[in-house]
Amino acid sequence: MQNYLAKAQSKSGKYAMFIGRWQPWHDGHRWLIDQALNEDKKVLLCVRDVPTSESNPWTADQILLNLADALKDLIEEGRVHIMKIPDIESINIGRGVGYDVIEHVPPQEIHDISATKIREQMKQEGKL
Repeated sequence: MQNYLAKAQSKSGKYAMFIGRWQPWHDGHRWLIDQALNEDKKVLLCVRDVPTSESNPWTADQILLNLADALKDLIEEGRVHIMKIPDIESINIGRGVGYDVIEHVPPQEIHDISATKIREQMKQEGKL
């Protein structure tokens, strides 16, 4: 994983930032970052360092490894950078800060993807 992170970190330029728990990474998450990637933007995935729990069964470091595996090609190309950040309670901006705040509204089939349901299925299958 460090190799992938180092390659992404060596690139310069601006990124479209996405903050989440990614517990687990799924097709809805991929759809979300594809909105920026399809516009030839680089993507910064920030993994919130939250305590493990029923709804957060993986540590932030485990999520980093999962993302590095799932997005290996994009990371090697320098199109995606992943990093761990402290847990956050809010995102605050001032006026004229030099970047946009963009909401991506997914189609219903993507909106209906639920990490909670995915975790429940993984438990039933003995994968979690």
